[in-house]
Amino acid sequence: MLIDNKLYLEDIIETSEYEIEWKKLKGKTILFTGITGLIGRYFVDLIMYKNNTDNLQCRIIGISRNENKIKELFPKYLENEYFKYYSQDIVEKICIDDKIDYIVHSASNTHPLLYSSDPIGTITTNTLGTKNLLDLALEKNIEKFIYLSSFEVYGKVENKEEIFENDFGVVDCTVLRNCYPESKRIGENLCIAYSEQKNLNCSILRLSRVFGPTMNVQSSLATAQFIRSGVNNEDIILKSEGTQKYSYNYVSDVVTSILTILLFGKNKEAYNVSDEKFDIMLKDFARIVADYSNKKVIFDLPTEIEQKGYSNSVMTILNSKKIKTLGWKCSKDIKYRITQTIDILKK
Repeated sequence: MLIDNKLYLEDIIETSEYEIEWKKLKGKTILFTGITGLIGRYFVDLIMYKNNTDNLQCRIIGISRNENKIKELFPKYLENEYFKYYSQDIVEKICIDDKIDYIVHSASNTHPLLYSSDPIGTITTNTLGTKNLLDLALEKNIEKFIYLSSFEVYGKVENKEEIFENDFGVVDCTVLRNCYPESKRIGENLCIAYSEQKNLNCSILRLSRVFGPTMNVQSSLATAQFIRSGVNNEDIILKSEGTQKYSYNYVSDVVTSILTILLFGKNKEAYNVSDEKFDIMLKDFARIVADYSNKKVIFDLPTEIEQKGYSNSVMTILNSKKIKTLGWKCSKDIKYRITQTIDILKK
């Protein structure tokens, strides 16, 4: 397990000391979809660590389509009373007998090549899957539903140096790759609809590009490819000129943002998750990895099939003042987090 990695454990310990009212989670049950993903893995490790060290007694119920992957990633938790999993596709009806206090919906196709190879699966997970979870939330009379959305819902926002929560541009629904942002928009609106019509307490988190040691380095995401090359001491391949400037998130900051919104987020509100220390050009992200590994950045134009899965956004800088008014913050800068991720994965 990754938790046995000394450097990763140190990161978990640091996050466990994040200033938040942890006692409000004592004895609660959190259903988390997509627990084998980048964010889910870190969230589970953090809560289980707090259970062991601070007697938090917070129960995690995880959902993932791949039972073997659950057993592979969480072998130490399988017999733990505070961990339980269900192996199923959320597009199918969800039947859970357990008491649930919170739902964090993270399950989604975030692999760019899947946007072109499995657009139907991308759409149905973000729409039908979200509806099934919202119905479950009503059935269980939960306290809070959190929907993890994406910066991609903003589309092409023209003439804006940074994007606030009420800024929206065009998403062309006739472009295949837009199966992801378009269905994420529907997922968000479903949350608002259930809140208005069914009085369900919902909040939305719009994440930047997320990276960290729990990421799948075999993913077609650019950041995953960069990190993989850094771990393997290889040159960094950049599939564009790299002048796109983006906001990024380190995984622990995403997890603390989830906890912040879980406890203090307002109903029917969306929150950007980003920080100025994580605003950077793609080529500079690649250069940080290359410099740390003593390698070069090589520019290589993408194939036609690769291009279909790539975002055509040239600037996505998110303004995060709104979530910061609730007390959320991140402490480290992006260079530290990139090199930290490489060091953890090398071990």
